[in-house]
This record gives sequence, C-alpha cells and structure tokens, in this order.
Amino acid sequence: MQPLDAARMAQGAHELAQRDEALAAILARRGVPPLWGRAPGFATLLLIILEQQVSLASARMTFTRLQEAAGDVTPARLLALEDDTLRAAGFSRQKSAYARGLARDLDSGALDLDALAGMDDAQAFDRLVALHGVGPWSANIYLLMALRRPDVWPAGDLALIVGAQMIWALPERPSAAWVAERALAWSPWRAVAARLLWSEYLAHQAAGTLPKFPRKRAEA
Repeated sequence: MQPLDAARMAQGAHELAQRDEALAAILARRGVPPLWGRAPGFATLLLIILEQQVSLASARMTFTRLQEAAGDVTPARLLALEDDTLRAAGFSRQKSAYARGLARDLDSGALDLDALAGMDDAQAFDRLVALHGVGPWSANIYLLMALRRPDVWPAGDLALIVGAQMIWALPERPSAAWVAERALAWSPWRAVAARLLWSEYLAHQAAGTLPKFPRKRAEA
C-alpha cells in the first residue's frame, strides 16, 4: 500500500475538492495541508498513547521529560526507569502500565511494529488495538501519521469533530459516530480530508474563532 507523500497529498486534496464544496473551500483558503508525519516506531506510538484524553501540549511535555530521563526513548531504556521517574515525568499510573506493557512486548519480540507496514489497514488496526492501552483513536492516528495511510479516519478526534461542525455550520457539536459516517463519502482519501479539517481547525484556533456552540459529548 503506497503511503501518502507530498505528491499524493496534493492529488487527494484536489480530488476531494472536486467532490466536496466544503473541502474545496478549505483547500482554497489554506492550501494543501502538511503531512504532519511521524517516524514509525515505539517512541511515536508511546507519544500517541500519552496524547489520549489530554492536550497535545501536555503529552509533549511529558514525553520531553521522558527523553531527558531516558535519553533515546527505546523499550529497553523505558523499562530500566523506576516508577518514580515516570511519575515525575508526568505519567499516570495507568499510562505507566501501558508504556511498560508496550515496551515489554517490543523488547521480547512479541510485537513487531515494522510488520504493520505490510498489513492492510484493517489488519494493522486490529493488531494495534489488541495492545493494552491502545484504543481506536490511537491506532488510527498511528496509521495516519506514522504509516501515512491515505484512507484512515480517527473517529473521536475532537479537532475533526469541531472542524466538521464548522464546515457544515451545525448548531451544536455532532457525535463522533455521525461525523465518521459522513466521512465515508471522502474515501479513499479520508486521511487527506482529516488533514484538511485539521488545517481549518488550527487556523481558527490561532485566530480565536473556534465555535462556542452547545456541545454533545464526542463518542470515542
């Protein structure tokens, strides 16, 4: 499966613009979105786990403290750290358990993240969510950013839900399931559509113009 690169990103964005007026408007305003790619491997998956249910800034701060304590973020180096060190870096007890479990699986050879590249989206997703502490959002973000799969949709992502609310001028925040159903129309470029919505969300966030409509709880 060919991963997204700059050329395929542009191709997908322009194909979506031909099919969807709302995405065409984002493309006209913001241009082709960045890849926002991440290197595949343990460090990236661990950071994504840290990002679950907290702000990206908070997760990045915890990860930076981990780097300061461990040097290179590898399974062996994380396993060598004391629990107190992880807590001082900002890991909750639950996320410490997730991190150690992931590190042990990789260190023992029970898990091979490199093998995901040879799997289709469904197989790779199932392998990831089978890991303790990796939920559907984390699995899809890894597929989207680290493996750069073109047709992955991270349902439950708050920025995408708010982005959908904005482009469709909805009076209240929609559910994750409702947005994911609508996003099926963007296949086989759902990961490109996600990046377009993220670029719109970030522009409004920087301008202080995100919607303040009544919220419905997003479904994970």
